Order: sequence, then structure tokens, then C-alpha cells
Amino acid sequence: MKLKKELELLDARELLEMYRDMVRIREFEEACPKLYSQGKMGGFLHLYSGQEAVGVGVAHAMHKDDYMICAYREHGLALAKGIPPGPVMAELFGKATGVSKGKGGSMHMYDAELRFMGGYGIVGGHLPLSVGIGQAILYRETDEVVVCLFGDGATNQGVFHEAMNMAALYKVPVVFVCENNGYGIGTSVSRASSVEQLYKKSCAYETPGLKVDGMDVLEVYETVRTAVQKAREGGGPTYIEAVTYRFRGHSISDPGTYRSEQEKKIWRERDPIPNFAEWLLNEGHTDRGEIENIENEEKKRIEEAIRFAEESPDPDSEELWTDVYA
Repeated sequence: MKLKKELELLDARELLEMYRDMVRIREFEEACPKLYSQGKMGGFLHLYSGQEAVGVGVAHAMHKDDYMICAYREHGLALAKGIPPGPVMAELFGKATGVSKGKGGSMHMYDAELRFMGGYGIVGGHLPLSVGIGQAILYRETDEVVVCLFGDGATNQGVFHEAMNMAALYKVPVVFVCENNGYGIGTSVSRASSVEQLYKKSCAYETPGLKVDGMDVLEVYETVRTAVQKAREGGGPTYIEAVTYRFRGHSISDPGTYRSEQEKKIWRERDPIPNFAEWLLNEGHTDRGEIENIENEEKKRIEEAIRFAEESPDPDSEELWTDVYA
């Protein structure tokens, strides 16, 4: 991990915020399996542990009024976009104080004020929505940008290509970020895609395709920041493949036995959080005491989020049909 020229603009405070955000996501996600096993959460649960560098690098490259839209592995992305842990945890508990009032659950979190547009359960189903948001930005003649995150499996869907075509045709301000964690549920990319270098899939639409190390928060940040700026200036879409790895199975019910222990060990050694901490220390941006303080503060913050969720009320029965449109 090297601090490139463009990244010299980041000061120690901003770098430590990146570290804090990644720690917060990891603490949040690793608290969930125990709570789920205690019956405090229902439905599906797809955890983001291992992929934190992608979400945090992307979020820090965006302006506050830019839009983020993503798939169902979105707790970490919701936190990275700025939603506090309490409402995210309460949503998983199905409580009225949840970010979607307890009616969206793990896969359907939404916060219009923070421009976090969800959370979608259908693979690839949100890609056309990102193009629609981009069209709205063009219509309003504002300078916002949409960042659309999705998994590697979505690139095999027809809507991926439809969205790519429309985005390029109308030069909408969308940055597509594929989080390639190597597996669509339990099927490896090599068994599901005729093109294993997924960043090449945008060439049919003359959209720039880039590949980044998704375990390196600074590389993600730098690449996405450049693409966002280009989109903001009317340069149209960019497609980025971030190669990463999820440390847990596809969902809470998946033991992940289709992956070898050797493979998991190799990727664990590339864990973006301790590696970034070591980089911060080696570069003189912080000391061991500050790193430990951040970790302790975020652990306590997640404990408070759990307490908030446990003490929050269930949704009132009169709310059953509110905000339901289909």
C-alpha cells in the first residue's frame, strides 16, 4: 500500500476516519451472527466482513449529496454512507426505530436524507435504477453522481448490459463498482462467467473498465474518486472491478465449505483492516495507542447500537400497510 500523489491531499485525520469506518463495519458485522442465533433477527443476513475497504474507499470518494445504491450485502455500505449503527441494527431487529422502520430488514435499508437508495434483493435489479437516478441528475442539471455497487454474479445478468448501454449512450453520471468476492453464492466466477477479468465486460459499450485491489482502501479511494470527478464533469460512466473477499459464507446459513482452508488463509492475510493499521503506523500517521482507542470506541459504539435496538419498540400494527406500494 503506497500513498500516491493524489492521495497526498488526505491528512492524518481523514486517513484515521477511513480506519475508524472500517473498524465500525467489522465490529457491527461480527456482532450479528450471535444475535441472529439468539433469535433477535429474522430473514436473510449477508455479512460484509472482509470487503470493508471497498465500501469505505467508495464512500470517502463521494460527496455527501452523491447517491449510493447497492445490492443486498449492504449493512456495511449503509454504515459507510453515514447511517448510524443504531438504526441499522434496529432494522435487523425489525424495530420501529430501524432505518426502514423495521419493515425492510437486512436487504432493504434506505435513507433518502443521506442519499442511500437501498438495498435490493434481486441480483442486478438495481442497476437500471442507478441509470434512472443518473438521468434525473441530468434532467435537473445538478452536479451529483451515483455510485452503484453490485456483486460479480450481477455481471452475468441481462440488466447489467442494458444498464451499461443506456449509461454510456446518455453519458449519465454513474460509477459502476463490481465487488468481485470470487463467488456468486457458492459458485466461483470461473464456473459462471466466460470472462474472468470482469472489468473487461464494459468494453462493448466503450465505457472505461478498471480493476483495483479491493483489499486496499486507498487504491479503491483513488480510483473511485477519479471516476466520480469525471462523471461530475460530464464525462459519463466508468466501470470498476474491485477484487475482494468475504470472510464468511454467502449468508448466515452458508458454512462456505466450497472454499479451501488454504484459500481462506491467504485472503485472511490480506485483511484490509490490520494491514491498513500497520501502514498508518509505518507511515507515522498515528501510534499504537490511538489505533487501540479507535477499536475500543467502535466496539463500545456497536454495544450501544445493540442496546438501542433491544430497547426499541416493535412497529405498531397500524403501520402494516404504510409505505407499501405493491
